[in-house]
Amino acid sequence: MPLSEDIRRVVTTVDTDGKAVVLFDGANPHKVVRPNRSVTSRLVWVTDQTPADISGTADRAATNIGIAPPHNGSVFRIIDIPPTLPEIETLEQDYLHKQIGDHAPRKGLPPRHPLMHRTLTIDYAIIMQGEIDMLLDDSEVHLKAGDVLVQQGTNHAWVNRGTEPCRIAFILIESKEP
Repeated sequence: MPLSEDIRRVVTTVDTDGKAVVLFDGANPHKVVRPNRSVTSRLVWVTDQTPADISGTADRAATNIGIAPPHNGSVFRIIDIPPTLPEIETLEQDYLHKQIGDHAPRKGLPPRHPLMHRTLTIDYAIIMQGEIDMLLDDSEVHLKAGDVLVQQGTNHAWVNRGTEPCRIAFILIESKEP
């Protein structure tokens, strides 16, 4: 079953009278297709402090960030990962890890796959549709729709060996160095 193009995003808030209201309801406008991989990332919400500021009417996903959340913050995104192309294997082993830069933990082994990376975050992931393999330093885990994952700053790569895209919801929260 192909993935639907749009994701409906509903965001609620409390208005000036203290009443719970809908702030946004519609197709999520914050969509990016990552170069070289055709991975589609939809940023749903971002916070830049803990405790989070939940006042106002700003669209907190209307920002340009990398993979990791802002300092003391969190990020919620939904990613569609298509089947991994053979060309990915020709990229440098640290291709994606270099893109993380300063947001990567200092501990960890060198990447063993071009899509391997790690962040200073605790990640909650929910496989919404499809199947995917998560490569770790010397093992891998097969995940399918309905599976959930808690990842704590580990080296990992997402490799889709199937024929259909895989949709994953991710919540990343900044963490301390492991």
